[in-house]
Amino acid sequence: MNRQWRLFLLALGFFTRLPVPAIQHLDSTELNDAARYFPLVGMLIGLAAALVLYLSLHILPATVAIILSMVATVWLTGAFHEDGLADTMDGLGGGWTKQQTLVIMKDSRIGSYGAIALFLALLLKFISLGQMPPAMLPWILVSAHALSRLAAVLVMATQEYVREEGKAKPLATNPSRISLWIAVVSGLAPLLLLPARLWLALLPVVLVWCWFSWKLKQRIGGYTGDCLGAMQQLTELAFYLGILMLVRDMWSI
Repeated sequence: MNRQWRLFLLALGFFTRLPVPAIQHLDSTELNDAARYFPLVGMLIGLAAALVLYLSLHILPATVAIILSMVATVWLTGAFHEDGLADTMDGLGGGWTKQQTLVIMKDSRIGSYGAIALFLALLLKFISLGQMPPAMLPWILVSAHALSRLAAVLVMATQEYVREEGKAKPLATNPSRISLWIAVVSGLAPLLLLPARLWLALLPVVLVWCWFSWKLKQRIGGYTGDCLGAMQQLTELAFYLGILMLVRDMWSI
């Protein structure tokens, strides 16, 4: 149990700005095994967003409450995934070769492709969440954040890391079978909070995951840390859009 708690703290410290106790004598095996708890960390981030939303809805309009919940997730993660989306889209949009793409991704400056992708992604999230019933939004947020982190873990399990160094390098070994199963269970478990008919929202998530995984394999032969962030953002958005496709005629705010 001590080792599992240690792995969880590693995942929490890697993906959030929350303070965690200093972990002594860290090795690469532990860093890789911590991937099993990425969806659980996503679940906690979703819970934080849901709490901010729930409290805000009591005193503010729904649109403002949704923006505040989005701000909460960005603050908690330090815009880690949003930065990955912007860098990845800059690289894929501006690079012609694998090396060019990787160089552009590594540039800390944001370009046109990244800025447009980030703006549209945030706008689509806001509009999508605004079309859902407030009573269901907390459970949708928790499910989306856990599921989208699982999508990133599945990229790690099916592709190779393509940089010699980088933030995600210590996690670059394919997750073990037990780590993968723990990630799958914790990533899918929050769906039990939703009506079973909404589980069909997994379909667009699967389609986006397959398309973007193929695109990464085709363009750079694998993934980088930025690509994991981009996958998280794209699959989170795909989940929201999937729910809207299922219920668009049943409610409005």
